Amino acid sequence: MNGEQQHETDAGSGVEEAEFNWEEYLEDTGATAAPHGSFKHVDTSLQNGFAPGMKLEVAVKPGPDTYWIATIITTCGPLLLLRYDGYGEDRKADFWCDIMTADLHPIGWCEQNKKTLKVPEGIKDKISNQEEFLQQTLKGACSAPATLLEGLHRGKNPLDLIAPGSRLECQHLNDSLGAWIVNVSENVGGRLKLRYEGLGDLDQYDLWMFYLDPFLHPVGWATQQGYILEPPLAVRHLKTEAEWQDILEKIKEEEEESLVPTDLFKDKPVVGTHSFSVNMKLEAVDPKAPFVISPATVTKVFNDKYFLVEIDYLRPEYTTSRSYVCHVNSPGIFPVQWSLKNGLHLSPPPGYPGQDFDWADYLKQCGAEAAPQNCFPSLTSDHGFKENMKLEAVNSQDPEEICVATVTKVKDSYLWLQLESSKMPVPECIVSVESMNIFPVGWCETNGYQLRPPRRAVVNKEKKIAVVQPEKPILSSRTVHEGLKSQELNSADTVVTNGKYCCPKIYFNHRCFSGPYLNKGRIAELPQSVGPGNCVLVLKEVLSLLINAAYKPSRVLREIQLDEEAAWHGYGETLKAKYKGKSYRATVEVVRTADRVAEFCRQTCIKLECCPNLFGPQMVLDKCSENCSVLTKTKYTHYYGKRRNKRIGRPPGIHSNTETSMKKASRKRKKRKNFFVHKKKRSSTSVDNTPAGSPQGSGGEEDDDQDDIDEESLTEDSTSEHQEELLEESEVSEKKSRSSSPTQSERSHFGAQDREKRKRKLRTFSFSDDENKPPSPKEIDGQALLLLTLPTVQECMDLKLGPAIKLCHHIERVKFAFYQQFAN
Repeated sequence: MNGEQQHETDAGSGVEEAEFNWEEYLEDTGATAAPHGSFKHVDTSLQNGFAPGMKLEVAVKPGPDTYWIATIITTCGPLLLLRYDGYGEDRKADFWCDIMTADLHPIGWCEQNKKTLKVPEGIKDKISNQEEFLQQTLKGACSAPATLLEGLHRGKNPLDLIAPGSRLECQHLNDSLGAWIVNVSENVGGRLKLRYEGLGDLDQYDLWMFYLDPFLHPVGWATQQGYILEPPLAVRHLKTEAEWQDILEKIKEEEEESLVPTDLFKDKPVVGTHSFSVNMKLEAVDPKAPFVISPATVTKVFNDKYFLVEIDYLRPEYTTSRSYVCHVNSPGIFPVQWSLKNGLHLSPPPGYPGQDFDWADYLKQCGAEAAPQNCFPSLTSDHGFKENMKLEAVNSQDPEEICVATVTKVKDSYLWLQLESSKMPVPECIVSVESMNIFPVGWCETNGYQLRPPRRAVVNKEKKIAVVQPEKPILSSRTVHEGLKSQELNSADTVVTNGKYCCPKIYFNHRCFSGPYLNKGRIAELPQSVGPGNCVLVLKEVLSLLINAAYKPSRVLREIQLDEEAAWHGYGETLKAKYKGKSYRATVEVVRTADRVAEFCRQTCIKLECCPNLFGPQMVLDKCSENCSVLTKTKYTHYYGKRRNKRIGRPPGIHSNTETSMKKASRKRKKRKNFFVHKKKRSSTSVDNTPAGSPQGSGGEEDDDQDDIDEESLTEDSTSEHQEELLEESEVSEKKSRSSSPTQSERSHFGAQDREKRKRKLRTFSFSDDENKPPSPKEIDGQALLLLTLPTVQECMDLKLGPAIKLCHHIERVKFAFYQQFAN
C-alpha cells in the first residue's frame, strides 16, 4: 500500500471527517468565522422580495369587497407586518398577515377589478378627503411585486421561482459577446447548476453560477441588448447550425412555461461603462486558475460595457487562448504595478527571459501602454474579512466542490484563500471580497449541500505514524509533527508495510459479554472487523468505535486513558468523546508492534469490564473460550479481579490530560444546594430500565447520578458557585445584625425570610461568563422573537453556530404555530 492509497483509506474510514462540526472546528483551530454581513450576495438571496415601505391594497374587514392602502412595516418569511395608511406612526393597529392566505394585491388592482377603496373605521375621522389623501400617499410609492402576490408564484420565496427546468440566458464567458439559453438543473440557495440547452444528458460543460452573477440574465435579455443568441464556441461543434436553430425555435414555443420573473434580477450589480482600449496592458488573475497574478492585455473591445482580456503568453508554441470577457467591475483585474505596490509576486508570462519581471522594459518590448489608473474601480478594505478567518469556498478546479477555507492574506478588496478540504490539493486562491463563490460558515448545512470537511485530521494521522523512532522515548503527536517533518515522506511507506508494525485484522465478537459501559445494540452494529494495517491507525480506529458504542462515551474514554504515572511502552494518541453536547479529549496508549496487539486488546477489554475476547485478533465463532455468556458484574469481578475504587464519569487529570470547552473552577466545588439542582428521584417501584447488554448492579443509580452531577458541573458550576458565594456572604452579614439568641418564633420567622430572600437573590444574581458583568438589560419581546433570523441570533445573542441553528428551528416552529392560530 503506497502513501496515496493509505491516505484514501484513512479518508474513507475517518470518523472525524464524517462528523465535521463548524463550531468544534473553529474552537480547535482557534479561528473565527468571517462575519455573515460580509457576504452581500447571500444577504440579498435571503430577502423575500418584499421590503419595508412597499405598499399594497389590503382587504378591510368586515366589509365585503372593500380595500385600503397598507404599507409594509417589516417582513418575516411568508409573513408581512402591515399598517393601514393614515395611522401615521401609531403602531397599535399594526397587523400580521400571511401572503398565502390574506387578501393582498398590488397597487392599482382595485381600479382594474372595479373594487372599492374605503377608509377603515379606525382612521375615518383623520381623513376628510379620501381622493386627496390617496394622491398624496401614493405619490412616488413603490408597489409590492405583483408576481409574488398573484398566480402560481404567490407566497413563494423568490429563489424558489428558479426551479429545476427554468431557463435563463448566460453570456459567453471566454470568447464573444453572445449568449445562449441555459437550463437550471439544480438550485442550492441561489447557486445554480446550469446546462446549455440542447446538450441533453451531456454534463461535462455544466456551469455553476450564483443567480446574481452579472453574466446571467432572464430569457430575452440578449435580444433586448442587440446581442446574438448562439451557443458558445466550446459546445458549438457538437451540433450543426440547423440543429441549433431547431433547438432555438423549440425553446421559443415553450418560453412561457419556464420563464423566471425579471423582478428576481433587480438586485444584480449594474454593469457600468469602461474606458479601456485595445492593446492596453494590466495585471490580471485568470478566473480558471486564480492562483497567480500575471501580465495581461486588452485584446478586444466589444462596446462601452464589455471587453476581452487575455493572459500574456510569449512562447512560440502558444495555441490556446486564455481569454475571458470583462466589464469595468470584473474581479481580478488591476493596474500595472499593483502587485509591486502591495508587496505581491507578479508571475512573468511564460517565455519571458529571466525571472525578474520589469514592467517598464516589458511595455517597451511589446510596444504597448499601461491601462490608466482611472480605468479601474477604487478598492476598499472596509469589508470585515481578516486573516485566519474561516469560510466556505468553491473550488475553482472542481465547481461541484465547496470546501472549508482559511483567509491567509488580505490586500484591499482581495482575499488569498487556502482550501483545506479539496479532493486534490490546490494552491492559494485569489478571490474578490464580492465574489459569489464564497459563503459564510454554515451556508452548506443551511442549504443541504455537502461541505467537504478538512483533510487535516487525515493528514495528521499519517504524520503521527510516519516518523515513529523505536529507539527513542514516546513523543507526543504534536512534537512528532513539528520536529520531524523532513522524514515524513521517506518513512511513511516503510512504517505501513513493515511486518513488525502491521496490525492483524481486529474482530468485534458481537456475541461476547459487553460489560457495563458498552451498549450491546451498538456493539452489534459495529463492522465485523477492522484492518489489517498500521498498528497505531487500526487500534485508534478500534478504540474510537468502542467509545462511540458506549452508553456514556466520556466514561469509556476515562477508563482507557493513559495513566500519567505509568511508564509508556506504546504510542500516545489523542482520542475524542462526545457526551451531552460536550467534547472530551484524552491521551490513550496504543501499541506499535504486531506482537503486542493481542495482549493490548485483552487488557483494554478487562479495563472496560467486558469479555477479554470482545475484540481482538481472534474471531469467536460459536462458543467463547472465556464462557462469557454466563458472566454478570459479580462473576466478572471474581474471575478478573476487583477493580480499583474510583469515581465513574469525567476523565481525571482534566487540567492536564483531558480538555473540555468549559474552564475548571479555581477552587474545590461546594456541594450543590437543592435549589440549584433538581433531580428526578426514582421511586422504589419504578420499572427497571437497564439497557440490554448491561448487567444488573453494574454502576446503576449511584454512578448515573454522579455522572449527571459531573456533567452539570462542567457547564453550570462556574455560575452556580458564584451565586452561592454571593448568597452566603449576604446571609453572613444579615446574621451578624440579628440578635445572638432569637426565640423559636423568631427563628421560624427568620427561616421563612431566609428562604424568600434566597429565592429573590437567586433571581437577582444571574451572571454571564464574565462574573463581574451584570445581565444585559436588553430583552426580546414576543414580536421580536418571531423576527429573529440566524444572523440576528448570532449577532444579538452572542451564540455560536450550533446553538443558534437549534434556537432558530424552535423559533420557526413557534412562529408557524402562532400564525396558524392567530393570522387573520
